[in-house]
Amino acid sequence: MELFLEYGKAFLCGGLLCLIGQLLIDKTPMTPARILVAYVVSGVVLGGLGLYKYVVDFGGAGATVPLTGFGFLLAKGVQKAVAEHGLLGALSGGVTATAAGITAAIFFGYLVALLFKPKSKS
Repeated sequence: MELFLEYGKAFLCGGLLCLIGQLLIDKTPMTPARILVAYVVSGVVLGGLGLYKYVVDFGGAGATVPLTGFGFLLAKGVQKAVAEHGLLGALSGGVTATAAGITAAIFFGYLVALLFKPKSKS
């Protein structure tokens, strides 16, 4: 039963983040690219302030998988690197913490580009 509760929390948290994104797309003139940037920046800011940790504790994968989770991971990596290496860690910590995600995005993007042919929308 506890497993279903964990899944439910992840679904609610991730669903709420998606709902906010969909409302931003439907009700504001923001482009999807600006919404993407806003999600990552909000994850960085909330992670830097220590607030997003509570969302992650509640939502688990529902909070860490979306773009806000990527921003949170960037902030967490910078904090750790600054604690270990000083101010120089601010330049390398975020990239080090998110290296696996960045690598996967590049690899799968390349793979999809090889397998599929783009078509014009018109």
